Amino acid sequence: MGLHAEVRTRDGWPVQHAVVTVTDGSGGQVLRAEADGDGVVRSEPALALAPGAYTVVVTALGYAPDARTALVGAAGRAEVGTVVLARTGGTELPAPGAWTLDAAHSSVGAVAQHLGISSVHGRFTEFTGRIEIAPDVLASRVEAVIAAGSVDTGNGLRDKHLRSEDFLDVDRFPEITYRGTALRAAGPDRWVVDGALCLRGITREVPLDLTYLGTGADPWGGVRAAFRAEAELRREDFAMNYNQVVSAGIAAIGTTLRVTLDIQAVRAAEEG
Repeated sequence: MGLHAEVRTRDGWPVQHAVVTVTDGSGGQVLRAEADGDGVVRSEPALALAPGAYTVVVTALGYAPDARTALVGAAGRAEVGTVVLARTGGTELPAPGAWTLDAAHSSVGAVAQHLGISSVHGRFTEFTGRIEIAPDVLASRVEAVIAAGSVDTGNGLRDKHLRSEDFLDVDRFPEITYRGTALRAAGPDRWVVDGALCLRGITREVPLDLTYLGTGADPWGGVRAAFRAEAELRREDFAMNYNQVVSAGIAAIGTTLRVTLDIQAVRAAEEG
């Protein structure tokens, strides 16, 4: 009975201490509750709402408010689901100019299916990048270089195999590069980056699904922009065909990789 909701940022983090206010059709407040440390909002179990339509408003310091309608049935419960809040001013695009990737506050990860039932997670620990935001944002460009040998899955033997010619072949191809040459709008804060990935010396067009998370000042006097990007790669496109069949129709390693990038970029200081 009562109210249940989860409040999160666009990149999936809980918004602690968000406040949910519920009003009835006459505008009167009937319920107010605060999110816990996990971003979960629950009202008192004994509190039941009368059936009908209610307005649910979610607010949090530093975020734009969210308002929606909730229908309450005979059970007396408003199931709001997951509410995603955008940071205040988050849709304001980064200023034109050069932005340098901050590797200490960024991550490049990949996930592969294992045995058809679970996933193996890995990451690259060494990478650099630069983003050029153009006055016409659709003409913006990005370049990134990843040290192939920095792959880390938490298992030394597996990482050694991944560096071998069966997979990344790091002795011959020590760098993985990505060059994005244009953007396409996919929503208020979502974009598609059109670019090319060079892996094992093979170049393929790979679009990135990009979410812009906002821009803000950092404690060191700089300005930062945050992004999250995802892409799916087929191993065969880059001649990584190694596999083992462990049973009929089941391969040890999936044929695709899901790549996720969490990026912080720092605006370059203006010259002069």
